[in-house]
Formats: sequence, C-alpha cells, structure tokens
Amino acid sequence: MTVFPHAQGKGQNPMMNSVTVSAELGLSLVVPEHGAVPLVASLDYCADDPYAIKMAFHVGADEPVEWIFGRELLAAGLRAPAGEGDVQVWPDDTVGADTLNLALSSPFGEAHFEAPLSDTAEFLKSTYGIVPAGAESDFIDLDTELDDMLWQA
Repeated sequence: MTVFPHAQGKGQNPMMNSVTVSAELGLSLVVPEHGAVPLVASLDYCADDPYAIKMAFHVGADEPVEWIFGRELLAAGLRAPAGEGDVQVWPDDTVGADTLNLALSSPFGEAHFEAPLSDTAEFLKSTYGIVPAGAESDFIDLDTELDDMLWQA
C-alpha cells in the first residue's frame, strides 16, 4: 500500500483545508466455495469531510463501486468487531494474522473482503495526521453545509 498525501488550497483556517490522503490497497473478495478474488481498492480521506472514509472498489467495470463509511468505525474495527447493519469491520483473531475483514451489504447484495490490517492502520494513521481524533468538528464549515442543504431542498 502506498499513501499519497495531497494538499489542495491549504489555508490558515482549518475549515478552508481540502487536504486529502489517498491510498491503493490490495484486498481479496471472499467468495464462498470459490476462494478469494484479488482486487484493488482506493481509500480516500479529505479534511473537508473529516468523519468519512471513501473506499472505491475497482472491479473491472467502467466506474468503481464506492462506499462511504465512518473513519471511527474503521479504526474501531482494527481492534475488535465494529459496526451494525450495512458496514461491519473486524480483525482476524488468528494469532499473527494481518487481516482485516470488511463486510458490506446493500439491497443489491453482500460482499466480504479481506484487507491487510497493517496497511489499513497505516492509512488511518495518516488521516489522523490531517485531522486529529476528536477535532473533526473544527474542520466543518457549518454555514457552508447549511447553505448547501438549503439549496438542495
């Protein structure tokens, strides 16, 4: 896995930052009775949306399949089972295993992925270098968010 930090329009005000961290992560789609299918996923984190991780699965289609879920959920899943419903994350409890399990479900189906736990932890560590844990609200411009919501209504 390679982590790519990006700074776009970084300013003095933390709410004006659009600093991002991206990484490519090799993982496996676990297919019951057929083994594992290797694929690549892109992880993206942006200070403009400090609570979320975007994961794009490159499955050979024109457009990747994208999921957005909480950074805190992914971090909790490194240590113990975390999540309810559509996204569940848990470490492999086998001694010496470096595997993180990620189960996703939607009305269109379910998928179980295995990812390198250490690479995922490295990516998360780089996100905390941009927005420390507990400081996420300092990076949200509530006036802009409210304006965006009102214009969409």
